Amino acid sequence: MSTSDDRARAESAETALRGLERAVERALKRVAHLEGALESSRGRRDEVEALLSRMADGDENPARMHHRIQKLEAENADLRRRIDEGREGVERLLAKIRFLEEQR
Repeated sequence: MSTSDDRARAESAETALRGLERAVERALKRVAHLEGALESSRGRRDEVEALLSRMADGDENPARMHHRIQKLEAENADLRRRIDEGREGVERLLAKIRFLEEQR
């Protein structure tokens, strides 16, 4: 066999090895990402299990929780409304300031 065939095989093997190394690197990154996601899921599972346990023990009342959620949602809606009103007031003040600055 000729040296050019050997060289071509060596280059082909190196190219294949680099491709394999990149594939392994991507796989390891994916595994690390999935391990993080798994840990996060386990944490959420533990929180839900603790909540269910408190409900089963009578420490948490689902009806009371529902009422608290509704109350908080109403407070959030009120706060959003107040923020919007505040923004409108600030916009009006800025418009007046701009007008006064232009009159100088």
